Amino acid sequence: MTEGVRAQRVLFPAGRRSLRGVLAWPNAGPNPGVLVIHEAFGLNQDIADKCERLAAMGYVALAPDLYSGRGPKPFCVLRAMRDLRAGRGQAFDDLDAARSWLAALPQTDPSRIGVIGFCMGGGFALLYAVRAPVGAAAVFYGAVPDDAGDLAGICPVVASYGGRDRVFRPHGERLARYLRQLGVDHDVKVYPEAGHSFMSDHRGLAVRLLAAGPMRIGYDPAAAEDAWQRVSAFFARHLRGSPGS
Repeated sequence: MTEGVRAQRVLFPAGRRSLRGVLAWPNAGPNPGVLVIHEAFGLNQDIADKCERLAAMGYVALAPDLYSGRGPKPFCVLRAMRDLRAGRGQAFDDLDAARSWLAALPQTDPSRIGVIGFCMGGGFALLYAVRAPVGAAAVFYGAVPDDAGDLAGICPVVASYGGRDRVFRPHGERLARYLRQLGVDHDVKVYPEAGHSFMSDHRGLAVRLLAAGPMRIGYDPAAAEDAWQRVSAFFARHLRGSPGS
């Protein structure tokens, strides 16, 4: 456990269902909240660690399990990806429930909520930042809509992509172009030597196989640390009102 931070597994209501999640928060508060959206791998220790990192930065971080009660994991992934492509569905409803629950916590300042997402979660974070009352969004190697108009009304965005990721690198370039066109404050960076999922130190055979594929999946500690510093500065400016941070 990170010093000065508390974390626990939680259950919270989502309509007639209950969703699992991970909650991490600083000892002192209230503080801005951040909704954390997991990768296709689901709510795992890597996402829990990211919640603790955000809490150490001074945020109340909630990562909802978008697969809660939706059946076997392969079907959960397919359903979530279907919702992401459609831009609506149960996954977005669950994010609304998570944001509402996060905002109602006594340790959260409900007027200052942000969102961060990774891979599949990055795509969700981008679209959710259009439809929800959030003050800033951090997008990591997430899918970007084909039409700039789909991002109209979005909050400020900080985004990171891997230059060796042949699948999602063009999405990062497109996102920067669209945000410029829309006049949205943004910080989009492509890390030339990083691949997909460079923020996560995943292990196992599947990851080793994917590392050789077109996305070049793999952890890049230097890129990851730089990206965290950019998120910290961007969130400080837009969620804490600290222009000099």
